[in-house]
Amino acid sequence: MKYAEFLARDRFDQDEMLSFAWGRLVEDGSPEMTSQLPVPPMLMVDRVVEISRAGRKGHVVAERDVRRDDWFFQCHFTQDPVQPGCLGLDGVWQLLGFFCTWSGGLGSGRALGCGEVEFFGQIRPHNRTVRYELDVRRYSVLEKAESCIAIADATVFVDDEPIYTVKSAKAGLFKGIAYPDYPALSENARGGKIG
Repeated sequence: MKYAEFLARDRFDQDEMLSFAWGRLVEDGSPEMTSQLPVPPMLMVDRVVEISRAGRKGHVVAERDVRRDDWFFQCHFTQDPVQPGCLGLDGVWQLLGFFCTWSGGLGSGRALGCGEVEFFGQIRPHNRTVRYELDVRRYSVLEKAESCIAIADATVFVDDEPIYTVKSAKAGLFKGIAYPDYPALSENARGGKIG
């Protein structure tokens, strides 16, 4: 799809989310549009059913189908399969990065932390659907740093039952940090502090 269409969309299906993860959804994007989602099996989102922004605030609702053969059920834990809570948190960060790109931000996405996280339920192999609901409290473009940031409160549901809450989840996009020539030893081959 064209970049203008991407920016105007209010939902994305599974094929579109996979295309975005592989960096192939937008055919005429800027070279600085390096934000991607993780590809499977780390992709924690199948579809965005609602995405909107009004000024500096926004809202995202997304879903992921639970699969009985998900990789984490095979190892976490034997004879007690449960999705790690950290993967639900990662899904929130993935969606915040996607929100930043959809809002016009450029660069590579990175999780930046969160405030309070509370787990009071679990995702098991015979559940059906995980739903993420994010209330973006602030989206900001930091022009001097050539980056943007989104901060949101989120609730994660399984089969319509709330099981996690996340306060002040933060993710952003940063220019110049992509590492497209992996595994070659190049400028961005080593990590460390950003900026």
